[in-house]
Amino acid sequence: MIARQKELGYFLRTLRERAPAPPGARRRRTPGLRREELAAQCGISATWYTWIEQGRAGGVSPDTLARLAEVLVVTDAERRYLWEVAGLGPQRVTRIVPQAPAEMASVLTHIATPAYCLGRYWDALAWNKEAQELFPDWLGEGGCERNLLDFVFLVPAARDFIVDWPERARRLVAEFAADAADLTGDPRYEQLVADLAARSGEFRDYWQRREVSFRDAARKAFRHPIRGLVVYEQTTFAPLVMRDLKLVILSARSND
Repeated sequence: MIARQKELGYFLRTLRERAPAPPGARRRRTPGLRREELAAQCGISATWYTWIEQGRAGGVSPDTLARLAEVLVVTDAERRYLWEVAGLGPQRVTRIVPQAPAEMASVLTHIATPAYCLGRYWDALAWNKEAQELFPDWLGEGGCERNLLDFVFLVPAARDFIVDWPERARRLVAEFAADAADLTGDPRYEQLVADLAARSGEFRDYWQRREVSFRDAARKAFRHPIRGLVVYEQTTFAPLVMRDLKLVILSARSND
């Protein structure tokens, strides 16, 4: 609970600091709204909001959170993240799945394009041969980092392999943050984030921004060591009865 309160406060502070200052406000050294300005616009006391941001307030009501979200003009992904870390969103049962269920692995073999299954902490649990051929440094026999975040941030070859690596890496962190909002306080999740932040300055910088985004369908381009530039349309599915898993399918498209 304490970890969630602190995360809620940290996230609200990042949203507040990016919000535009009130019209006519004097030039200030720090960006965004001041605490008392945000509290006034939301109709709550500055003291109460300060406690929320400091992680000292328990039981923030849905009404208060809704007013904060409205004034801060949050995105849909940011709204869901707020509700999750405040303990107001639907809670998923966290479980460690060491390998993909047999039915999921079977489905992958029938997909003709690269496809893989991610677990709760974004570990690759299963993949087809097309995915193994596309990602030799991640899913190939020589791959050593099966976690997607570890691969992107800790394997040097990933920076050349992934086209527009800085932007893609930044968005990946935002997608992971949104997906793992309900894991705040979970030991394995906290350790994963701490290890990445210690080993990658880029991950640490992106994580501290507290950007959150849905994992939407998107165009992905890679520089394959043998095939050259390849482009795919990525689509992610969550099985109805196994919501802790993600099935990612990459459909080939022209690279024009």
